[in-house]
Amino acid sequence: MTADAPYRYREASAADNRAMHDVFLETVAEIDRRLGSADAVDDKDPVVREQSWERWQSLFEHLMANGARAWVAEDDSGRVVGYARSLDRDGVRELTEFFVLPAAQGGGVGRELLGRAFSPEGVRHRTIIATLELAALGRYLKTGLTAHGLVLYVSNAPREHRVETDLAAEPIVDSPRTLAALARIDRRILGHTRRPEHGWLQGNREGFLFRRDGRAVGYGYVGERSGPVAAFDPSDMPAILAHLESRAAAANLPDVGFWLPSLNAAATAHLLGRGFRIDPFIATFFSDAPEVRLDRYLITSPPFFV
Repeated sequence: MTADAPYRYREASAADNRAMHDVFLETVAEIDRRLGSADAVDDKDPVVREQSWERWQSLFEHLMANGARAWVAEDDSGRVVGYARSLDRDGVRELTEFFVLPAAQGGGVGRELLGRAFSPEGVRHRTIIATLELAALGRYLKTGLTAHGLVLYVSNAPREHRVETDLAAEPIVDSPRTLAALARIDRRILGHTRRPEHGWLQGNREGFLFRRDGRAVGYGYVGERSGPVAAFDPSDMPAILAHLESRAAAANLPDVGFWLPSLNAAATAHLLGRGFRIDPFIATFFSDAPEVRLDRYLITSPPFFV
């Protein structure tokens, strides 16, 4: 480490998860404050930091255990000041996280981390769900990916709601038949499968597979964090979302929210028509994968992966 290169870079391990979380929390809290988001927190409060870690620990452990590449940047005191991590699924690499502390931004840290964790080598496509930070957006565009549309977080107090449909809903269970159906849906809509993510989702939210005449045609997850939601036919989105909102109401959840791609016209009309509010924190979906069908999909919350 020299005066010209004040940071060192190394591959991350499970022991770095807490430090990575703290970088994530401080960076996102700063963005939330600037945007006036209702989710803004005092990231300097030790109680808030512990509560946040308890909330996010499961996801960070999942990403580290199932990720492809994870790198951290350290300053001369050994403090982690930035990190980037990605997942590889069926030849598609997704940047799950890319955060640099505000004080360390602008010095090349982001460029170095992105080059290590999000290389194009060995994969056929790459994908990013990004915040609207100008410096980061410019860096993503330089990777050769293109923006496919905005992703909005919308939420509301859930209410019982029914939409007339011929879909039959069944709980998602860890069975070969169900996993095969989820894989078929993901492959057709996203262009890749992701069994590890469905395993993680089943552990922290309620999932449903939707069938028409016995054939699986969609799925959805709902809970304190909801999504993803997928449907072969976009016109089925209102019925699927109504089922999920009704389940949230039955569970007495105070709030239900979804990460909504603006390209999904059917879901947008349904949710905004139901009075769902748009949060100021807006993301953009970048990809060089032409087969991603965001017009019939809602992204996982939190939006670390599609």
